[in-house]
Amino acid sequence: MNARTPAPGGLALVQDLVNTLDVESGVDALDTQAGRSAFGLAPGDVAAARELRESLRAACLAHAGHPPHRPVRDLTGLLAAGPLVVRVADGTGAASLAPADAAGLTSRVAAAIAEGVTAGTWQRLKACEATDCLWAYYDRSPAGRGRWCDMAVCGSRAKMRAYRARKAKPGGGS
Repeated sequence: MNARTPAPGGLALVQDLVNTLDVESGVDALDTQAGRSAFGLAPGDVAAARELRESLRAACLAHAGHPPHRPVRDLTGLLAAGPLVVRVADGTGAASLAPADAAGLTSRVAAAIAEGVTAGTWQRLKACEATDCLWAYYDRSPAGRGRWCDMAVCGSRAKMRAYRARKAKPGGGS
């Protein structure tokens, strides 16, 4: 829904997964072969991927200070099915967490979140506060207080609704 720069590092995977559903239109990219293959999913994996997606969306909403959009499964429990391993680079000794199953979406998401936590970027992956949007975006604002995926669309709509509500109140102006 927006033209923002994608989230850094592995968080782009999380952002892309959350954004497979266009809440406003109801179009779900996971319903298509192309949408599934972008995440290495077989048709039988879609239900679990959707469950993971909506739990991730709830976490992104929490990062923006909003309650979950609907009841979802605990993200911690879902990510427990995606084991990670510690990889140590030969020569440098640098260590990182990596998916134990490189093909498994849950493991890749868990590794991306671990990378984001380490880099201090996980909390900036947010979901738009517009209930008809809920698009994931990476908040690059200096104070980390972004509220909408796109100020020109969702932000403008919210401000116009607030303006109209103020004008509709008795004594709200002409």
